[in-house]
Amino acid sequence: MTGAGGAPPGLVLAAPSSGGGKTTLTLALLRLLRNAGRAVAPVKVGPDYIDPAFHAAASGRSCHNLDVWAMRPETVAELAWRAGARAELVLAEGVMGLFDGGAGRCGATAGLALVTGWPVVLIVDVRGQAGSAAAVIHGFHSFLPELPLAGVIFNQVGGDKHEALLREASAPLGVPVLGAVRRHADLALPDRHLGLVQAAEHPDLEAFLDGAAAVIGREVDVPALTALAQPLRLPRPATAPAIHLPPPGQRLAIARDPAFAFAYDWLLESWRIAGAELLPFSPLSDQGPAADADAVYLPGGYPELHAGRLAGNRRFLDGLRAAAGAGKAVYGECGGYMVLGQGLIDADGERHAMAGLLALESSFARRRLHLGYRQVRLAEDTPLGPAGTSFRGHEFHFATVCNGPASRPLFLCHDAGGAACPPAGERCGAVFGSFIHLIDRTPDPP
Repeated sequence: MTGAGGAPPGLVLAAPSSGGGKTTLTLALLRLLRNAGRAVAPVKVGPDYIDPAFHAAASGRSCHNLDVWAMRPETVAELAWRAGARAELVLAEGVMGLFDGGAGRCGATAGLALVTGWPVVLIVDVRGQAGSAAAVIHGFHSFLPELPLAGVIFNQVGGDKHEALLREASAPLGVPVLGAVRRHADLALPDRHLGLVQAAEHPDLEAFLDGAAAVIGREVDVPALTALAQPLRLPRPATAPAIHLPPPGQRLAIARDPAFAFAYDWLLESWRIAGAELLPFSPLSDQGPAADADAVYLPGGYPELHAGRLAGNRRFLDGLRAAAGAGKAVYGECGGYMVLGQGLIDADGERHAMAGLLALESSFARRRLHLGYRQVRLAEDTPLGPAGTSFRGHEFHFATVCNGPASRPLFLCHDAGGAACPPAGERCGAVFGSFIHLIDRTPDPP
C-alpha cells in the first residue's frame, strides 16, 4: 500500500525520554513485519550511527537518518522519499524524548513528525506507575496539539492487573492503547559508552530479533498500529539527488570495520551518485588505503577499544603517512580524527602511538562527555570547500584533549542555539579532521 503520489505511509515511534524501549520495540516490529512478508523501511530520527545498523539487520533494508535541525528541508524530503522507495510502510524511531534533541520547542522527533505528517505512537515505560501514566500521555497529547499522537504502547508492564489499571486510567484520554509489553529480561540489548554495542558485535542478533518479534506479535495489536500510518506529506523532489556533503576525493579510500563504523550509508550513497568511487579498507586487518586513491576518509567509531592493535598495524599507519606525504587529502571524523593524532590514551591510562599526522593527543583515562549539535564554518580552504563554507553536524564523544588548542583549527563553531563554541579540529597540510560528524550543508541564504 502506498499513499498519494506513491508515498508509503509511515509512523514515528517515540517516547517521553531516553531508555523507554524505543529501539527494542522498533526492531521487534521491523522484524515481525519483515517475517510476515511486508516491505517495511526503517528510519532513525536524528544523528545516530549505531541504531541504524540494528534497523538494517531487522528489516533487511538500509536505514536512513532524518534530522530536521541538521538537514536542509530538501535533504529531509529527498531522504524520506529514498527511504520509502519500494516500501509499503515506513517505521521511524525517534531520538531521546519526543520533544528533545533539536533547537526550539518541537525537538528533533516532534519536528520530524510535523514535517512528514507521520503520526506518533508513544512508547511509555510504566515501571513504578499506573494512573500516573495517563497523566504522562495527557501531557504529551496536549503539549503540542497540532502533533498527531495516534496511539500508545505501554512498556515494562508488570502483569495483567497492572495492564488493567493502565488501560482504565488512560481510557478517558481517547488515545488508543495499542499494546502492553511485559517485562522481558531477554529483550535487553548490551550497551557501552556511546550507546548500544554495535550490531556486528552482537553474539546472536538474528535469534534476538526473532525472539523480540515473537513477543511483540503477542503483546501489541500490530494490525491496529500499522493501520494508523499516514502518507508522507513532503512532495517528491523534482531534481536529481543533492550532494549533502562534498566527498573529500573522487577515488576515496574509506576505513570500514568495527573500529571505523560511523559513516552514514545514505551519505556514502550520495557520494557514489556524485561520481565518487569508494574503496573500503580495514585498519583492524592492517590494510592500508589503496595506493591509487586520491583521498582517505577515516570515519568515527571505536578506535579506543582497539588502540593497541591499531598502533601495531604498520601497513595501516604507514599507508596513512604515505598518502599524506604524497599530498593526498586525509580526513578524519571523531574516532578517525583521534587516529590521525600523535597518541591515544585508553581507559586504563595506557598510551598508544597513532599516525602522528596531527598534533592531537587524546585520552579516555579521564572521560568527559561532549554532546550536541554544531554549526561550523571552514577556517581555511579544504577539499570540503573554500574557507567560510558552512555545515551542520553533531558532536558525541568522551575523549579529552591533552594538548592545547590547534594552531590551525579546522572549524569555527556555534552550538544549535547560536552560541559561540571554541574552534574545533585541526589542519596540517592535506591532513585535517575534528570531533564533529558533519551531516549536511547549511541552507542557502534567501
